Amino acid sequence: MISIKGLAKKYDSVLAVDGLDLEIPEGELFGFLGPNGAGKTTTIKILVGLLKPTSGAISIDGIDLYQEPLEVKKIIGYIPDRPFLYDKLTGWEYLDLVAGLYSMDMDVAHDRAEKFLAFFDLETFADELIEGYSHGMKQKLIISGALIHNPKVLIVDEPLVGLDPKGARQVKQLFQDLCAEGITIFMSTHSLGVAEAMCHRVGIIQKGKIVAMGTVDQLRSQAKHEHGDLEDVFLKLTGDSDFAPLLDSLRGSQRK
Repeated sequence: MISIKGLAKKYDSVLAVDGLDLEIPEGELFGFLGPNGAGKTTTIKILVGLLKPTSGAISIDGIDLYQEPLEVKKIIGYIPDRPFLYDKLTGWEYLDLVAGLYSMDMDVAHDRAEKFLAFFDLETFADELIEGYSHGMKQKLIISGALIHNPKVLIVDEPLVGLDPKGARQVKQLFQDLCAEGITIFMSTHSLGVAEAMCHRVGIIQKGKIVAMGTVDQLRSQAKHEHGDLEDVFLKLTGDSDFAPLLDSLRGSQRK
């Protein structure tokens, strides 16, 4: 469903993404992990057409992103890490706006909007201005807007930011149900526990390159860390697992 070949993005002398190759099948929830500055958000912005790559090719559901960008955008939903909403619209008005951008039949759009608002406990706030929403409520509205047109692919950057435990659980269950229906999800997150619990496969990017990819069990095997959780495996694969020098240094400072 998502095919990325030789993707590269260079900013002046910095190579943010370096020859990325990925194949993600239909119905997979793919976790995209990496330390800060590894190239995760740059990759996602290229995937959704917000940035042009320096080189490489991307196709989604067999459609070339650069030859037919509008056709690709019709079948993807995007949840950014820092969502933008129009504060002077109500929740209903925002979902109507998004549905209009996708030229949806408004009866279908309203039916889907009602279901998402009910699922996320936003019904009583639907006619209130977004400026009065909490961060978590805004995140739920963004997710509803990204899914209202029933995309084939959902591209997500940190979906659980600002959500309370109930909201986080709702989103986890929703994503798993969507994948069961055949929707493909490409999800970047810093929450290793979320990735371990939800993702079919995980790719770890560092300095613009994939350094490991597979199921959590396969990553444990690559890291030779058969019984560790994903956090242990991640730290070992990215070379950040040895904190002893720092601890020794801190202890030395305390003694002084």
